[in-house]
Amino acid sequence: MNYQSVPALLAEKSAENPDKEFVLVEDRHGEIETMTYREFQENVQRLASVLSGYGIQKGDKVLLHLPNGSAFMLSWFAILSIGAVMVPTNILSTREEMDYLTSHSESKLIITEKAYEAKFTAFDLPLLFSRLGSGQEGIWLEEEIRKSTTLQNLPMILPEDEAAILYTSGTTSKPKGVVLTHYNYLHTGQKMSEHLGYQKTDRPLIVLPMFHGNGQYYMAMPALYAGASIAITETFSATNYMKQAKRMNATIGSLFSAPIKMILKKEYDPQDAENKMRLIIYAQALTDEQYTLFTERYQVPLRQLYGMTETVAIPLMRPLNDTLDHLTIGEEVCGYRVILRDEQRKEVEIGEEGEITVYGQPGMTIMKEYFKNPQATEETIQENWLYTGDMARKDPATGRFYFVDRKKDMMKRAGENIAAGEVEAVLNEHEAVFESAVVSVPDPVYEEAIHAFVILKEGASVNGDELVEWCKERMAKFKVPQEVHITEEFPRTSVGKIQKHQMKKWI
Repeated sequence: MNYQSVPALLAEKSAENPDKEFVLVEDRHGEIETMTYREFQENVQRLASVLSGYGIQKGDKVLLHLPNGSAFMLSWFAILSIGAVMVPTNILSTREEMDYLTSHSESKLIITEKAYEAKFTAFDLPLLFSRLGSGQEGIWLEEEIRKSTTLQNLPMILPEDEAAILYTSGTTSKPKGVVLTHYNYLHTGQKMSEHLGYQKTDRPLIVLPMFHGNGQYYMAMPALYAGASIAITETFSATNYMKQAKRMNATIGSLFSAPIKMILKKEYDPQDAENKMRLIIYAQALTDEQYTLFTERYQVPLRQLYGMTETVAIPLMRPLNDTLDHLTIGEEVCGYRVILRDEQRKEVEIGEEGEITVYGQPGMTIMKEYFKNPQATEETIQENWLYTGDMARKDPATGRFYFVDRKKDMMKRAGENIAAGEVEAVLNEHEAVFESAVVSVPDPVYEEAIHAFVILKEGASVNGDELVEWCKERMAKFKVPQEVHITEEFPRTSVGKIQKHQMKKWI
């Protein structure tokens, strides 16, 4: 690793490419704003001066409650420039959720928009508002940047210094804060840039919320490392995704399976195939039909990967030169070692299912820790092995890994283990099914009762009983759902992940 800190990386790339476009942002109205490397660096230094004026010092936490955009990007790099710690949060979070995150993170300043001001009235903290509001009271980030001078005396920042706390969504407990260092960000920038072959001519397109690690880890940091530019949209639009990619000359994308499915549900415009995208990476499986339809329609290779906030860079990815097996989450990449383990934390035999564990150095190649949660940290990282809570199997013939399910989505019925993903895969094969989600609830006789929820393809018709029969013909009796429910939509997180804990309340 050639750089001491994220600000040092930005400074060098800005010196190398001063007049090159660095950030292009399309806002909610379709207006595009651009900044060169020089302009971005200067604005970062001005905002760093503003933050210092509020007494923010090295190690202090600054909470971001912003949509994707230039304000998020400038705030991220300005916070890190003065050795402070970024705490990005989801703008969809409720006031109650923000009460916890603001308090738990020990944030000393909040950067948000005027529309979200009411979420923070319980705290006597300074607020900086983005987007100048006509006639509205408040201190405006853009105006403060314009009035400020660049901060010259930046603190010494070491690779091991903390850079961010990314809160992961909780299901049955409060969110856990994943602590990341400057080394973590530099590591993912270098490794992802090398593995995905980032060039100066590339332009990744970030459409997923940037409070999430995806846009930071896989798109922004490797683009900066390569001296490339970054295209950002304020929100994801299934209808406009490829049109935005064309309009902003994007070359690399990153999605989850849910947004890909949303794109496929929209009316197809053949002109969308005339794009410059050379690769889209994604997480979570697609059906054969969905994969083929997307790649044929848009003429863009898709490559499935496996990673999580805690792993930082991706430990597993389908090889870029593989044109056949889209179901695999691939092979070890980015210098990681992956071993599958049983309940006793011993390595399973090849071909057997086990929990994905990733070897790394805390604070360097994997997260440093969970913020103020030593018990969760000790449970997750043991002898430098990160226990992910995800289940996979390794193919004996190819050595490739295949995702099975979240450990918490493994169900037990009459003593038999069942992966929700296995049942979903069978349901998804039915010609009328667009997407499915399988959950379980306690059952006094069989330990757990299995219920499936299904979204049908447009114009398709099938009932729950028929889908139960479909399953009976294709899997062991103990795996068949007791009931299949037809629904219009699933509850999802901001990045499209299905919230199964919410669906259990529907039963």
